[in-house]
Amino acid sequence: MNMPRTILVAALAVSQILGWGTTYEMPAVFGRAMAADLGIANETAFAGLTVMMLTMAFLGPWTGRMIARHGASRVLAMGSVLMASGLAMLALSTGLLTYAIAWLILGIGGSFALTVPAFAAVVEREGRDARRAIGILMIFTGLSSAVCWPLLTLAGEAFGWRGALFAAAGAQLAIALPVHLGIGRIAIARSAEDRAADAIEPLDLSRRMATLAFLLIALSTSLASLMTFGLSPQLLHILELSGATPALALQLGSLRAVFGIAARAFDLVLGKHTSPITTGLAGMAMLTGSTLLLIFSSGTPSSLLVFTALYGFGSGVTTLARATLPLSFFSASHFARQSARLSLPQNLANAAAPVLMTAVIDRAGIDAGLLLATGFAATGFAAILVLAVIARRGKVEG
Repeated sequence: MNMPRTILVAALAVSQILGWGTTYEMPAVFGRAMAADLGIANETAFAGLTVMMLTMAFLGPWTGRMIARHGASRVLAMGSVLMASGLAMLALSTGLLTYAIAWLILGIGGSFALTVPAFAAVVEREGRDARRAIGILMIFTGLSSAVCWPLLTLAGEAFGWRGALFAAAGAQLAIALPVHLGIGRIAIARSAEDRAADAIEPLDLSRRMATLAFLLIALSTSLASLMTFGLSPQLLHILELSGATPALALQLGSLRAVFGIAARAFDLVLGKHTSPITTGLAGMAMLTGSTLLLIFSSGTPSSLLVFTALYGFGSGVTTLARATLPLSFFSASHFARQSARLSLPQNLANAAAPVLMTAVIDRAGIDAGLLLATGFAATGFAAILVLAVIARRGKVEG
């Protein structure tokens, strides 16, 4: 990776760690303290995340048009300002109304500053060669909680949760905003042929087949989100219900994140020899196998470890496939708009998954929850399998 690419990925990694760590990951540190101070229920405090994700979902298509019109750098910078405003308002909130409005602002800022605009900034400069840079960026983004939880905890101990959120708002303006503005000045040398190739569709698909491909990508990625975002908040509980002691469940839960990051790194090593379709199939197969193993195994420590490895690896590579699948079916010049359109069903799934999975497990039992998760993963695998057929036909016809 040459110097401009290194600077680009490093800059975006900093902004994404800061962005996700101070918003989506933040309630894990301050959620209960905020609820107590504001006089609201704990579940109401954590519902702020649902407000944020739903707002990001519905603004996704509009964000894509903004990126196409103004460029990713300006959209990211606008997101930094909005994120700072939302965090400051959250710090100043006195009740449910101001608390909800703050999360609404964070959702608008997140739509402009998190994930899709960052990936679009890479594709604007790398074109169809962006997959490796996106993969590296996702590895670092996965560290947002590991980096921000300790920092937020220290800030909270020193200044209280309100002071810590003011500090986070300041970091958005002092760090993320200059980083995002600076991205616009990063130019990566590419030949005229490479730039012209950005507008060429990778496959020769009719309008109907291209629409079908988009719908299948939306289906498969949303089902992956329903499974992973549904199981992850319940993972320790699921492991304990499956036979793990609390200590073992905590150890395995910590390993899950390690397996996820390792999977993304492994995919980077094999990147030139695999495609997002292959990665997606492998990831969905591992996710399907993980829950089937938990359903039919006896809950021994070894079987729980294998489950955690399959689930962690599957989650990691599926997340990477979700980000890069559009490049296999649509031109690089259309990446931002298509990815932003895909963010609508994906973020809706992200928002609904924890509530849905918790309700099923609490009311119907652990086996019902695992069967539902297996159904999500298996159906997602089938959808990507159809995408593989479409891609093969598109190459043959081209």
